[in-house]
Amino acid sequence: MATTEKPVLSKYKDRMDKAVSALKDEFGSLRTGRASATLLDQIHVDAYGSQVPINQVGAVSVPEPRMIVVNVWDRGVVVSVEKAIRASDLGLNPVVDGQTLRIPIPPLTEERRKDLAKLAGKYAEQQRIAVRNVRRDANEDCRKAQKDGVISQDEEKRMETEVQKLTDEAVKRIDEALKTKEQEIMHV
Repeated sequence: MATTEKPVLSKYKDRMDKAVSALKDEFGSLRTGRASATLLDQIHVDAYGSQVPINQVGAVSVPEPRMIVVNVWDRGVVVSVEKAIRASDLGLNPVVDGQTLRIPIPPLTEERRKDLAKLAGKYAEQQRIAVRNVRRDANEDCRKAQKDGVISQDEEKRMETEVQKLTDEAVKRIDEALKTKEQEIMHV
């Protein structure tokens, strides 16, 4: 029979922090009006018999605000990198120059900006759900610990209140990140 342990709030706070940082990573892959090396992070290339991230087959750089350059190390993978970039939903068209791909970043249309803002909202909602799932797990652990006599009823209520405070703080950080990203996307 497994013994119930006293719930530790820092464990749940760490999980909520991970949800917030995952959101920021997802936001890095969203295209705004200017070039960013993180824009290509989500793209995987067919190379060497498997799917590998683009940064493992070439060097990604941003020499100017509206241009991304990928210097592919292996000449045989250039076509795969080009196909992967074209197939992504970023709407980018690379220009191949030997082992170098130049990717101009076209200005976003108003409609595309709105679509990207909606997508950012979806990413934020997914992470809010993740944070609420952590809260649910924490509250279940508290109830189980109280039922098994590990903590008192008063301590259970106090811990649930603390977990709610952590949840509110994490959701607030998610909302702030979303607001910042939406402003960045809608800025012409």
